[in-house]
Amino acid sequence: MTRFDEPLKRVVGAKTAAPLESALGVATVGELLRHYPRRYAERGELTSIASLEHDEIATVRGRVSAVQRRPMKNRQGTWLDVEVTDGKDRIHLAFFGKGAFVAEQRLLPGTEATFSGKVNVFVSPKGAKRRSLTHPDYVTDDEETSEEFATAPVPIYPSAQSLASWKIGRAVRLILDTLSLDDPLPAPMRERHGLIGLAEALTLIHRPRDQGDIARAKKRLKFDEAFNLQAVLVRRRMAADALPAQPRPGSADGLLAGFDGRLPFQLTEGQRTVGDEIAADLGRDHPMHRLLQGEVGAGKTVVALRAMLQVADSGGQAALLAPTEVLAQQHHRSITAMLGDLAGGGMFGGTSVALLTGSMGAAARRQNLLDAASGAAGIVVGTHALLQDKVQFADLGLVVVDEQHRFGVEQRDALREKSASGRPHVLVMTATPIPRTVAMTVFGDLEVSTLSQLPSGRAPITTHVVPAAEKPHYLERTWERVREEVGLGRQAYIVCPRIGDVEGDEGDLTKDADERRPPLAVLDVAEMLASGPLAGLRVEVLHGKLPPEEKDAIMRAFTRGEIDVLVATTVIEVGVDVPNSSVMIIMDADRFGVSQLHQLRGRVGRGGLPGLCLLVSETMPGTPARDRLDAVASTLDGFELSRVDLEQRREGDVLGAAQSGRKSSLRMLQLLRDEDVIAEAREEAQNLLARDPELADHPALKAELDALAAGERAEYLEKT
Repeated sequence: MTRFDEPLKRVVGAKTAAPLESALGVATVGELLRHYPRRYAERGELTSIASLEHDEIATVRGRVSAVQRRPMKNRQGTWLDVEVTDGKDRIHLAFFGKGAFVAEQRLLPGTEATFSGKVNVFVSPKGAKRRSLTHPDYVTDDEETSEEFATAPVPIYPSAQSLASWKIGRAVRLILDTLSLDDPLPAPMRERHGLIGLAEALTLIHRPRDQGDIARAKKRLKFDEAFNLQAVLVRRRMAADALPAQPRPGSADGLLAGFDGRLPFQLTEGQRTVGDEIAADLGRDHPMHRLLQGEVGAGKTVVALRAMLQVADSGGQAALLAPTEVLAQQHHRSITAMLGDLAGGGMFGGTSVALLTGSMGAAARRQNLLDAASGAAGIVVGTHALLQDKVQFADLGLVVVDEQHRFGVEQRDALREKSASGRPHVLVMTATPIPRTVAMTVFGDLEVSTLSQLPSGRAPITTHVVPAAEKPHYLERTWERVREEVGLGRQAYIVCPRIGDVEGDEGDLTKDADERRPPLAVLDVAEMLASGPLAGLRVEVLHGKLPPEEKDAIMRAFTRGEIDVLVATTVIEVGVDVPNSSVMIIMDADRFGVSQLHQLRGRVGRGGLPGLCLLVSETMPGTPARDRLDAVASTLDGFELSRVDLEQRREGDVLGAAQSGRKSSLRMLQLLRDEDVIAEAREEAQNLLARDPELADHPALKAELDALAAGERAEYLEKT
């Protein structure tokens, strides 16, 4: 009998297994059985030939309408031209040599068959399209003689040019006939959710008799994906909770009390609630693992700072890890400003705030390293420079990771290991709102706190799309609005996708961006504006390739109001807080993602001034890129936009697979559509592991989860 972990070549033979492994990357029985059909064709259903694109690897069902021998153009002999129709359009199949002789015998007019190959589309001078396949693989319907085949749906597999869909199906059928496995899901759980057995589900997904079989199989296999991922994450959380950590309960009359007493504003109800959750976690003797997410401008930094002060009051240190030097410098400035004289030591215990970046001066770096190692600095803010071996802490009690998605687990662990008293508590923050299902699936090993209430004083932001191609005068009006705002004593940001003539240019272009011209660049746009529509205004540029001291000087000057218009890349996307800025112009806005646009928009409207965000784009109405911009313009709700963002992206991107170059591990589960399945699976995983943490009574499930945790899918789980 065949097992899931058995090498494929042992079951189907080396000759059959080799193309499966090279084309699909599957090497075991289980990996092939998890390569599910992409769709199903009904018998008698003919593929829409008109929908086929040039160079597409396509599987086509059709009826042979004509067969003709044609002479070769440049040498002796003939080739076979087989015309296939879907009832409306036609595609031509070209066969040569022995293949032509065989096809002539099998592909008689009237024969229905399935063909697979690479599509070639030739467009005539008059615009007519002729589609063709050269030497396609094929199988005729009359080659399958069973009664079941006559009515059953035809599985169409994700395939490659060198491997036809039905060849995958044949290998799968060989395995299903000898498959033996223990069902990892306990029978009572299957009964509660109306799920069929795993062996039956795998058989029905690959060899369905009707659409009902496909639905039953998908229901079980979706639940499997959801449950297995949730169980792995619950086990990770249980393992983390078992680790020791130094409790950091704070004190009633320390830095935190002094800070709270000097706050010039009232904390929102959400900030108080989340603050209490974090404070309770910090007081435990097991490490906190919490994700703090919130709307742009919801006050996450204040919440994180209060947690850092609680740790400092307990005699420990806190490290704030930021992804860029601009953001690290901004955090250092804002934290120092919020603390006032508390940042310089004095009556509350001598805590200072140190900054560590990779490019700071040697003397300042040496002093800040000493302050971190001696404990004089209760709060250390930095970039990746904090991860270096030479950076030591006296007693690291809390790690705060800002914009966590920009850091891998190796980097986070490097900072964790710098704690001398057990594992430090960890707070990761993101200003990108996360749909509930993504939070449960990607961040399932973290407790999640959400800030959705904006502090008082945040002004509304109005967003409009500026259709530069359709209505050029709208762009002229854009620059007039900038001059009007500057005339009122306010400031403006203008963001471009790239820098310009700089080696290693930065930018974040979306895949569906308009490629008719290069994306607009900071240096070009700044020069055009300074000598044209914004002449006479104080225009400056900011991008990631500038020397750190220059970037810091520019941001300080902008903060002091000495710059009217800052033309920048996305280096100002997060953390930058200039209350006097009221206008955000985003050039080539279609080249940015939904979350990025929402983040950039959040840089204005922060000081009680009404904010204006203009999304400049040459995209036309009705295109996906324009629809994305219209969605951003229609709402300020980041959680709603996060769903829009997820709907327009591959699941693998969300889970980090795109970053690793691997395909997504979610083959059936869809994070937005299957929210109920994910929630049910999480509850089942929590209950089961609470009763049987070691899975001693569920050996098949333990083997499945161990394989998942150790395998390819663990890579993206670790990135959380």
